[in-house]
Amino acid sequence: MAEYDHVLVIDFGSQYTQLIARRIRERGVYAEILPCTAKLDDIKAHNPVALILSGGPASVYDDDAPKADPALLELGVPILGICYGQQWLALEMGGEVKGAHAAEYGRRVVNVLDQHGPLFENVPTETTTWMSHGDQIERLPDGFSLIGKSDTCPVAAMADEERKIYGLQFHPEVRHSVDGSTILENFLFKIVGANTGWSMAAFEEEEIRKIREQVGDGYVIGGVSGGVDSTVMAALLHRAIGEKFLGVFVDNGLLRKDEVAQVYDILHTQLGVNLHVVDASDRFLTALSGVTDPEKKRKIIGHTFIDVFDEEATRHSEAQWLAQGTLYPDVIESVSFKGPSVTIKSHHNVGGLPETMKLKLIEPLRELFKDEVRELGARLGIPAHIVNRHPFPGPGLAVRILGEVTSERLKVLREADAIFIEELRNSGWYDKVSQALAVLLPVKSVGVMGDARTYADVIALRSVNTWDFMTADFSPLPHDLLGTVSTRIINEVRGVNRVVYDVSSKPPATVEWE
Repeated sequence: MAEYDHVLVIDFGSQYTQLIARRIRERGVYAEILPCTAKLDDIKAHNPVALILSGGPASVYDDDAPKADPALLELGVPILGICYGQQWLALEMGGEVKGAHAAEYGRRVVNVLDQHGPLFENVPTETTTWMSHGDQIERLPDGFSLIGKSDTCPVAAMADEERKIYGLQFHPEVRHSVDGSTILENFLFKIVGANTGWSMAAFEEEEIRKIREQVGDGYVIGGVSGGVDSTVMAALLHRAIGEKFLGVFVDNGLLRKDEVAQVYDILHTQLGVNLHVVDASDRFLTALSGVTDPEKKRKIIGHTFIDVFDEEATRHSEAQWLAQGTLYPDVIESVSFKGPSVTIKSHHNVGGLPETMKLKLIEPLRELFKDEVRELGARLGIPAHIVNRHPFPGPGLAVRILGEVTSERLKVLREADAIFIEELRNSGWYDKVSQALAVLLPVKSVGVMGDARTYADVIALRSVNTWDFMTADFSPLPHDLLGTVSTRIINEVRGVNRVVYDVSSKPPATVEWE
């Protein structure tokens, strides 16, 4: 990626760190995230044109407060510190940071004191921002001037114009900061002078070249699930090396209605991908027999998939490479200052495959965020209804069936889910919501159908709106739409006599039910 200007985001543990990188990339500038513990030589190796220091939940005075190498302040490139990043910057450069009288969380109006400086060019004298901090700067370091303040924050923004080092106490990367985009653009283009060489067209061309160089005369095998990530991965590898890539699609019997046929049609018939379908549905259902615990379901599905894929890889001994649809957020998580998550959802990829396979790893999407993967998929000719489809869990419908997973219960849920998604598409609501799903509950309810009393299953419908899936609100679907879905499910899905709608938010609930 040497032809692109690199902006490095130094992570101090903020929940918004990935958002900073995405905002930069959206403006055509390539951004990468490194933990604040990164060695100076690693930072230099990226040859960055600028550094952005992220926020973080800690106080700079905590015993275990995150710290970066102070030498990065001497690299001679423009620097922007955000929230904790500004406080660390001020402390390292001789300023003073103290605990605020009251922590600030939420919207705050900042008074811009220097509209003629490059950072606040075209920003009004008063701008609404998003604050989230407990400490604040009491005394500026030498060489810095005050360029922004609020009623409760004496140093909302500071600048050392000569050294091109800036600090903001608020978060310009979140949409709640009204002029945040303008401020970030001013930093990137007026202060840094970054070029806009980062684009999906350039990435596609460069990645195809790298894949061909990396693989050479070798063969690649990769798991395909029907999800966006693996579908785009398969299409990209086919574009790069053609028949030397083999996609293995394991039908675990836990997929959505007609999923196998749809995936085969798109990847093989339409795009020409070399695809092998393995029907292992009976094997998965046998392994899940009698199991009701959600985590046990996940582990059984993950281990069974690994066994099936291992067997297929053994049959195709000509393969030297294993392709995975790893995305950049997964990469970031593994090197984050906060460390990897306690619970790794290994069912999302084939990361647990046995060492006996001895395959070298290739991850062509590891530099991309989800929205960038969708953009690449569209460029590769994948239909919009696949590229833009809602997330689907690795364990499939097994985690949307509360209780034991059986072929009969799968049939009920599969039909109900298909009706819900069909009506969302027909009404134009599918693309207005972030994720929608049906859940089969482990209870039965009394009903009356015709002249007979029934005692049948209950389906719960769930639809959420979210920006990043860290938090989510239930979708305000129209009552007439919900009524249509309910009527169709009860009339068309044998064994269901009641439909309910989930109106909980995340938190405290989760998007999925298991």
